[in-house]
Amino acid sequence: MHKPDDIQYAIETTKVLLEPDRRIDTFGDTRFEFLLLSELMDRTGEVRIRSGEVQAMRPRIMRPDSYNEIELEGFGDKARQRMDAMIEKLRQEGKDMAFLKYGFQFKSGQVNEEVVHDSLDAVRDRVLEDARKAGNPAQAIIEGVDDAWEVSIFKFAFEMIRQSWPINRFDLHRRGLL
Repeated sequence: MHKPDDIQYAIETTKVLLEPDRRIDTFGDTRFEFLLLSELMDRTGEVRIRSGEVQAMRPRIMRPDSYNEIELEGFGDKARQRMDAMIEKLRQEGKDMAFLKYGFQFKSGQVNEEVVHDSLDAVRDRVLEDARKAGNPAQAIIEGVDDAWEVSIFKFAFEMIRQSWPINRFDLHRRGLL
């Protein structure tokens, strides 16, 4: 389990370098592919590239009593603890967490990783150029912390939820569900 300072550091230093072109669908499932770049802490000139996907399942039912949870499928117990710590940290910072009452469920696909022997700047430039050429609208490129990489993925997911929430709220209201 990471210390609160480790989680805070991961939250503060994680950057989404390339956002997907779309937001989370209100009434359907949404899949994002990610590449997470992180420098290895104990070696110079080595970057770990993790690739995988995160799926945001459509909100199922409003949960009046337990709206502070997000279901995680495919993430381990450590990830659950990191998610809980991150939610608590964001609450303490006064972030609006109202979207949690809609019961979001996140599913993690298999995460693959490779270590590249090059500088972070060179790897970042190369990965961003490749992503722009490919033009995948579901692709996200994230730069994060190697030992707390799940926190970086969660931060990306929260940002996607936060940015999608105004559209989702409008859709729910329009259908009389809010």
